[in-house]
Amino acid sequence: MIHIQPTRDRRVGFARWAVAQRPKVGTVGPHTFAVPARLFPDIAEELLIGAVVDGRPYVSPDQAPAAASPEREGIPGEPLPPAPEAAYPADPVPLPPPDFAPLEDAPADDSDRSDASQDEEPNSDGRFACGGCPRDFSTKRGRDLHQRQAHPED
Repeated sequence: MIHIQPTRDRRVGFARWAVAQRPKVGTVGPHTFAVPARLFPDIAEELLIGAVVDGRPYVSPDQAPAAASPEREGIPGEPLPPAPEAAYPADPVPLPPPDFAPLEDAPADDSDRSDASQDEEPNSDGRFACGGCPRDFSTKRGRDLHQRQAHPED
């Protein structure tokens, strides 16, 4: 249910709309209506202007968004565009540099790939062998879960 609290001057019109529905739209408070989600798109726009919908002011799709500076997008590989001075506090303290390597510079770990590629297919009886112990599993997912829990060092 969507809770709608129309403005005082639109409350009577909203109530007329609410009782015209089958089944009727009920109230959940002195000035709040509980509207099923399927009926919300059918409410006339003029009844919703200025209303509070689920605790937030209703914003008409026709209303222009508040005037603001246009969004700026970063370009991959380029530094981010500068932020306006108003975005910073009076005495900003710069953050320390990260103490880890970016993922692009990290070495690739191919140790898991060699074991995984040989056991992608089930064996002749349709089961997936563990490789770290003599157990076998009915699904690849079960085998992978077992390997993560029982053989984390592999």
